[in-house]
Amino acid sequence: MIGSKERTRESRAAIERLYITMRHLLIRGSYKPMGVSGTSLIEALLTLRPEIYGTVADPGKVELDGLLYVIERLPNGIEECRFIKLVAREGFEEAGHPAMIPIKRRRNCFRIDENRMYIEMTRGRSDIYDILTHLTFLFIEGEKIKNHSLDQKGQVIDDWYRLEEIVKLEEQNEPFDEKKAAVYLSNFLGRTIKETYAAIEKFKKGKNKNSLYHIVYWLGRTAILEEKEGLDKEITFSSKLREIIGHHIYGEKWARRIKSYIHGKGLAHRPIHIISANMHSFLNAIYGFHALAEESFSSLEELAVASSKDENADMRERVKQYAQDNGMHEIQDQSGTNLSVQIFDLDRIDMQRLPSEFQPKNEVVPPVLIVMDYAFGEQAFECMDELLKPYEEGDNIYDMNIRSVSIMGKAGILTGNKSDIMIPTAHVFEGTADNYPIENDFDISEFKGKMATYEGTMITVLGTSLQNRDVLNHFLTSTWNAVGLEMEGAHYQKAIQSAAMIRKSISEDIKVRYAYYASDNPLMTGSTLASGSLGLEGVKPTYLITSAIMKRILV
Repeated sequence: MIGSKERTRESRAAIERLYITMRHLLIRGSYKPMGVSGTSLIEALLTLRPEIYGTVADPGKVELDGLLYVIERLPNGIEECRFIKLVAREGFEEAGHPAMIPIKRRRNCFRIDENRMYIEMTRGRSDIYDILTHLTFLFIEGEKIKNHSLDQKGQVIDDWYRLEEIVKLEEQNEPFDEKKAAVYLSNFLGRTIKETYAAIEKFKKGKNKNSLYHIVYWLGRTAILEEKEGLDKEITFSSKLREIIGHHIYGEKWARRIKSYIHGKGLAHRPIHIISANMHSFLNAIYGFHALAEESFSSLEELAVASSKDENADMRERVKQYAQDNGMHEIQDQSGTNLSVQIFDLDRIDMQRLPSEFQPKNEVVPPVLIVMDYAFGEQAFECMDELLKPYEEGDNIYDMNIRSVSIMGKAGILTGNKSDIMIPTAHVFEGTADNYPIENDFDISEFKGKMATYEGTMITVLGTSLQNRDVLNHFLTSTWNAVGLEMEGAHYQKAIQSAAMIRKSISEDIKVRYAYYASDNPLMTGSTLASGSLGLEGVKPTYLITSAIMKRILV
């Protein structure tokens, strides 16, 4: 029996092998998922057995929660396509191809024809590795479905044709016997009827256009066609993507537009605070009570819960409109980063009418807030690095008066539960010698008595979908004293330290604040990212951190 230390070493070696292989394939330009290179990715993923992919290593069971998680992050219809191409921003919209954006990952995707899907990669290598990992998972599950559809002689069994009939009826919006359909489907999933029904309902509740019947059928069909008729699947990378990857092309355009606005409005001399967060919490915190004065909310949390409900879209619109009339400017992304930005000029509001928890006690110079949406992995370095550089216009170079950088993020927790708060004392970059101790302007006392809070090292991982129990336990129980894992912290800190200590474009005394709330506990069964989003559980920690950041800036 393999010991835990040996299993940890094996898992970490598998992660390294996955990334080396994926980087090699990107340089090479193409590979076949069921060829030699693709098989090496599959073997490494099966060795690793990431928590988020559940039963991926069980040849008899299709992993259902993991399948839903992956499908929601890939373009609709991906299961039907044999040829998948990862591309840069190359003008597909201008050529008349409508962009499709996955439900839970902002990527422009283009269905070129019935067999081809093109996916724009504008967020760096992390985005490419994320896609390749998810696709490898899909190919593994497709092989399981194929194996369940063939008899011992390699002939397609009758139940497969029954499932095919169900899928055709569904496509034509015609009724079918769901009791029989679930039985056929369960045979290919290797799951009980109860598990199959539960999965069918989960896929129905999701916003993905295709049902579980459709997805399972097409994953199996492409695998059967590959084995029976030699119709191979292929993943390719465009030459443009390989040429520009790692060169900050998109981040530079994104940052330049923000700095151009700041300088154009004469705001560069004012105290500027950069915040990485979502696009609703600071909007609601600053303007919500003003915009929704007639609603009489007793707390910011109550306001946030009410405005987040689907039926209250008018509330969200009222807050946004009020904000735009009172100092908030929204910069919609046109660069390809998929990072929206809100700029708040607090000189345009009466700060004595802000929520009491962060209302200034004394007169302050009204600051400017740059709130940027969550970055993804290595993209965090690219965008923050470019944003912290001086603004250049012709031969002139202009500094910005940047006083602080605050990061509010979602992370996996190792020592608590979903929605708990983590305060990092350092970021350790997995698989490298890069460690970033930080002087965090937050400490555990900030949230004492308000919410369970943990302080310690955060591990910046190469990909959340590649973490397994053995690796996570190593981080938890070793001298790293890790409390959680995320994908951006080390990248942000690398950019901040470069700007402060090497480029000198910002002050060495800049305030840095990091606080994360737990989106999942990957060590706890049923609490991984694949088990579903936080929902309303995430409102309290989000707004506690929002208020804490605003308090540090204003009070």
